[in-house]
Amino acid sequence: MSGVNGSNQDVDIDLGRIISAVWERKARIIGATIVAAAVALVGTSLMKPSYKGETRLLIESRSPNLAAGEGAPQANDPVLDSLNVTSQAQLLQSTDLIKRVVRDLKLSDLKEFDPAAQSLFPDPLVLIGLKQDPMQLDPEDRVIQEFREKLEVYPVENSRVIAIEFSSRDPRLAADIPNKMAEVYLQIQSNAKLDTHSETAKWLEPEIANLTRKVKEAERQVADYRSSNGLFQTTETNSFSSQQLNDISTELARVRAERANAEARAENVRAALKAGRASDTLADVVGSQVIQRLKEAEANLQAQISDQSTSLLDGHPRLRGLRAQLSGIRQQIDAETKKILASLDNEAEVSRLRERQLIAQLNGLKADSARAGEEEVGLRALEREATAQRQLLETYLARYREASSRLDSNSSPADARVVSRAVEPSEPYFPKIIPIVIVVSLATFILGCLIVMVIELFSGRALRPSNTIEHDIEDQPAPLPAPAEVPAEPVAAAPLPVHQMQAEAARFDRPEPVREDAKAAAAKARANVIEEVREQEVEEEAGASGSEERSFTIGSVAYYLQRHDTPVAIAISPGGDEGSTATVALAREIAERGRTVVLVDMTGSACPTHLMADSPRLPGITDLLCGETAFGDAIHRDRRSDAHIIPHGASDPALAMRGADRLAMIIDALADAYDLVLIECGPAEIAGISRLTRNEMAEIVLSVPGFRDEDVAKLVAEFEEAGYRNLLIITEAGDRRSPRRGRRAA
Repeated sequence: MSGVNGSNQDVDIDLGRIISAVWERKARIIGATIVAAAVALVGTSLMKPSYKGETRLLIESRSPNLAAGEGAPQANDPVLDSLNVTSQAQLLQSTDLIKRVVRDLKLSDLKEFDPAAQSLFPDPLVLIGLKQDPMQLDPEDRVIQEFREKLEVYPVENSRVIAIEFSSRDPRLAADIPNKMAEVYLQIQSNAKLDTHSETAKWLEPEIANLTRKVKEAERQVADYRSSNGLFQTTETNSFSSQQLNDISTELARVRAERANAEARAENVRAALKAGRASDTLADVVGSQVIQRLKEAEANLQAQISDQSTSLLDGHPRLRGLRAQLSGIRQQIDAETKKILASLDNEAEVSRLRERQLIAQLNGLKADSARAGEEEVGLRALEREATAQRQLLETYLARYREASSRLDSNSSPADARVVSRAVEPSEPYFPKIIPIVIVVSLATFILGCLIVMVIELFSGRALRPSNTIEHDIEDQPAPLPAPAEVPAEPVAAAPLPVHQMQAEAARFDRPEPVREDAKAAAAKARANVIEEVREQEVEEEAGASGSEERSFTIGSVAYYLQRHDTPVAIAISPGGDEGSTATVALAREIAERGRTVVLVDMTGSACPTHLMADSPRLPGITDLLCGETAFGDAIHRDRRSDAHIIPHGASDPALAMRGADRLAMIIDALADAYDLVLIECGPAEIAGISRLTRNEMAEIVLSVPGFRDEDVAKLVAEFEEAGYRNLLIITEAGDRRSPRRGRRAA
């Protein structure tokens, strides 16, 4: 809304004028730049150069891996922890380490490290008491303090490297001091580890002796318990009873297999004989030597019978004798087969007897094994205790041997090593003459240009009126005086904002007749308003209130708002401060009628603030929108009535309008606390009114005192076209009758 931020839209910055001003003063700016460059060149040339050296240390675990099978140190080793690296960087800056370096290099004899003792003139800051006298400190403390100012130690990011940087006027010292610091640091770390080994060895000696005695006692208890309970062991993992049980179980399985085999063979022979099959098909029968000899004799007899049958008759005695022998041989084979079957049955029976015996032994051993298992519970407990004591003893012995060997060799590497030694620098790092001269020159040039711009802006020469303001001044008539009945505060202390006054002055400085007339008209209108307001205050104090009653008066509008219990009213003042003054009178009239009312100053000129508030710099609506003040701190009492006001505020209206979305929320909150919220918008644009409130009960008040009827009708028509058909109109103060509604026909 232009009415709210109208003070920002009154003037624009004339960039052309600013550039012209800078160009007009180019000689001075360039001259100052050249002088500054020359001074910088001479100053940097006279400065004593400083050199910087850098040494880098890598933090790593350097303890030798003497235990076979153990891997290298892992990344989560405490030595490689990021916090440990940072701690080592702080250790490098410790006072003890610096003292050793100072003493070894005899830095206290150098003027660079004790400038206070070598200075011929006292420090001015010391003389006026702003700085402690360095001569009151110990000489070594002064050297250490100067040393720290030249030292910089920091861990390199994303690594385990620590950088040691030192600056000195002597390039040799710039390299020697970081190297010496690294050397002393490694010595301190090595000695610290040796001290740790010494303390470890002293602590382990009595512990090892005590553990040795405990291990012997535990092992003796294990041996006594085993012998008293018969828990003898054949191996490290098996006892005697367990071994017997395993052996009998194995033998029982073998006997059962033999029995099953013998029974199967016997059954096979018995089935063959019962079925009448030839015995030579049975493996057990064929394998018998007797059967084999009988089979050979049977084959010979069979061959003889076949041979004799070719020449002799079947009844021949010789053939009969051979057949009788063959029959006897076959009977012998059958008898021998039965003997083999009986032998297999006997073998199966022996296996069954052996199986029963083994089962009986196995059951006995199971009972013995169960008893031994119960007794082994106590044995295992004793063995665990002995094993734990033995392992702890072995660990202590290993650590004691390692610590003793380190002490004997008087060597223990530090957990760090130098990866980059400082070398004597050939070029100083400060001062960099060319960059300093360039920076000083650019800074002087830019500062000169800024000074010229600021001077032009504050003088008003670089400000020009905006197009809208020029059009209003050139085309609109001067505002008419305010009515005599308007009760208001003196406005002599209500000047325009500074930038608006500068814009008016810059605009009226131009030799154009039209703008000169506009300037005179505006000044005359403001003088009339001030004079009439003062006259009205005098009349109020004297009790004079006999003005002519007319419609469209402040009283009638106040009566209407009170009768209809209107929560929010938006006042538009196309005439500027005259209309705003009438709105102030309306707020005071409503307060006198016993209603609580707050006026929100949304004008660009802050006229209501000057009329009602004690100070124009009180926090107000712009501060609320910028979030720079509390809600309660922005509400103030009127100087002359019970009304309240939220002033214009001291914040930048342009920044405040960025939070314009909060206006509706603020107005709704005020409507909950007050009977009427009266918003004075000044010469606001119609399009911006809807942004003020979401309340559908809001009334629009046109504050147009002194306007002609045709001008009022024109304004009503414009608002009607924008959708605002019912308007409350104030043209002058009068009676308290109901106000007439503004229509297009008006």
